[in-house]
Amino acid sequence: MTKINLNLISGRTIQQGVSMEAGKEKSAYRDACGIIEMDPSDFKKLGAWRNTNVRVTSPYGTVVVKAIEATQGPHPGLGWIPMGPWANAIIDPNTYSTGMPTFKGVPVTVEVAMNDQVFGSIELVQRLCRGECV
Repeated sequence: MTKINLNLISGRTIQQGVSMEAGKEKSAYRDACGIIEMDPSDFKKLGAWRNTNVRVTSPYGTVVVKAIEATQGPHPGLGWIPMGPWANAIIDPNTYSTGMPTFKGVPVTVEVAMNDQVFGSIELVQRLCRGECV
């Protein structure tokens, strides 16, 4: 199975904020935050179609998200996941005494996970707490 390496960053979006206000347990929040934006050239390298579920793995964990085409760019080699439990599953939890982890520059591998589900926020956090997504 093909895997590609990306440099992952995270940040806030308007869609994330709107969906968060409606409720983090809602599917709109998953749809806004349980994604990875990738450059079209990275889709080609991966051999994946847009809107395919992918597994993103870092030294800190793994998570399944939906791969969508980047809204900005081109930025080949860069993956972007909105801040939230999906990004938190794969970023370094060390805050270096600042109270905030580093959401930029996380090396990840991405592979197609067509038959795997993008969990909603509550189920994802429950699974992470049980150590099922590590």
